[in-house]
Amino acid sequence: MRRNGSDAPRCTRSTSSHPRPGALVAALSLVALTVAVLQTAVVPILGIIAEQLNASSVAVSWAVTANLLAAAASTPLIGRLADLHNKKHVLLGVLAVVLAGSVLAATTSALALLIVARVLQGVSYSLYPICVAILREELPADEVNGALAVLSGTLGFGGGVGLVVTGLLMDGAAGYHRVFWLTTGFVVVVIVAAVTAIPSRRSTATGTIDWWGAAGLATGLSALLLTITQGNSWGWSAPATIGSATLGVIVLVAWWAWERRRPHPLVSTEMLTRRPVLLTNLATVFVGMGLYFGFLGLTQFVQVDRATAGYGFSASVLHASLVYLLPGAMAGFVTATLSGRFIDRFGARPILVSGALAGIVGFLWLALAHSQPWQVIVAGIWTNAYISLAYGALPALVVAEVDGAETGVATSVNAIARTVGSSVAAALVAVLLGRAVAGTGLPAEHAFVVIFVGGAVTAGLAMVLIALSRSGIRKDVSPEAAVDSRAMNHEWG
Repeated sequence: MRRNGSDAPRCTRSTSSHPRPGALVAALSLVALTVAVLQTAVVPILGIIAEQLNASSVAVSWAVTANLLAAAASTPLIGRLADLHNKKHVLLGVLAVVLAGSVLAATTSALALLIVARVLQGVSYSLYPICVAILREELPADEVNGALAVLSGTLGFGGGVGLVVTGLLMDGAAGYHRVFWLTTGFVVVVIVAAVTAIPSRRSTATGTIDWWGAAGLATGLSALLLTITQGNSWGWSAPATIGSATLGVIVLVAWWAWERRRPHPLVSTEMLTRRPVLLTNLATVFVGMGLYFGFLGLTQFVQVDRATAGYGFSASVLHASLVYLLPGAMAGFVTATLSGRFIDRFGARPILVSGALAGIVGFLWLALAHSQPWQVIVAGIWTNAYISLAYGALPALVVAEVDGAETGVATSVNAIARTVGSSVAAALVAVLLGRAVAGTGLPAEHAFVVIFVGGAVTAGLAMVLIALSRSGIRKDVSPEAAVDSRAMNHEWG
């Protein structure tokens, strides 16, 4: 009855519940907020970094690319380590690496060292899967999805918070080091919260680490992400782009064949091809695309010089943050806070479908009506609500379909799917906005319209995939109940 890659009984959560579940959820939400802030805070200051370090924009873009490559390489492996070992120890180890990266970024004025610092910060992507695994281990079954929704919703609106805070810090002629000093202080607070509120519990799972599988997955994903993130600067038909894409595909195909033959693979291929998991991960790619279509598109649109281009609002970084981004971030926070109750009552799928409908409304609104500030602000609230609801529901769908011993690695794969989606969207935005109109040096208005329509399309695709992902389990809001149902079906099937 053991699934391919499952090394422990299906229900591995401790029978003893955490004595302070509220404190636990709050601490883990702070950890999730760290992931989101580190992901987006650097995006608005890339131009400032290039100017202050006297470097080209292509060279500085590696501060983002290296971060994504480190995330792709480390997240599945660290998720597996968390499944097999003490989750608190693994989480604190990751936070220590992230803190080292933040200190290095805050103190260096060399681009090479800044890129190294962003590599260290890239392991932060693995924090979220560890948090999910801790919640499943520590909370009663009927409380897991409500806590998951808060945790995941925090991850969703945290990206907006990162942009807003960056805008506040970088007003005037401030140095980019401010942002990294902020992340340093924040990570210290998170470490204190984690030490205080997260229990130390030995894992009951057994198994080994598939190091060759980890190396193959890291190499294949990194090659594909490198293609996506650097294709625009290299040229999409350049030998380097084609070679990187080819390498990625070949390595991932070989990795898949390797994993299928392993008794204890890094990632169970059977799990990945299970219909609900597969479709949920594909939907996550589209949600990740929507996140960056919204954040990047909206942020750059409102900063376009209206007098020159005939559209936009000539907003400074500070004005864009406070007026256009903050309302959406606050809406995302409220939505994330309430989403757990909605999911407990109605189920994860209906909530995600409703969120996707909100995203379609918001993105189409941005595409069709963006001449007045209030229109952009209201549309931004709709799109942020979509991201928070989607981020709250997606992990619940994944967790409901996997064994307890697979939680860390399964949610790691889901996190990578989100990263891939965000990377694709960022590359598309760069291509669309990189084509300047003669005479103005600014992108054409229709480029933003295409970006916002793309957000609506990806929200619609995510909605369709989630609607088709139902596995036949009667209730998708209880991971343990879902596990028991699958076990029973297997026993009687």
